[in-house]
Amino acid sequence: MAVKMRLTRIGKKHAPFYRVIVTDSHNARDGKIIENLATYDALKGVLVQFHKDRVEYWIGQGAVLTDSVKKLYAKYKKTAVAS
Repeated sequence: MAVKMRLTRIGKKHAPFYRVIVTDSHNARDGKIIENLATYDALKGVLVQFHKDRVEYWIGQGAVLTDSVKKLYAKYKKTAVAS
């Protein structure tokens, strides 16, 4: 099973809100998930919630990050170092 970390949309029209999830790469965007790792408010551009330990666990298990999740993870690491 190829596991990916990617975004799934949970916001309403004109108010994008996303979850960073772990899922099988063959599942649909809003299909079955394995684990919810973070939430992201796209209008404000902030990570509302982020489980760093679980993200690092899944990366260690070989999960592939999509480009958008890579950008969010880099943004989180940059703000965590600054704090």
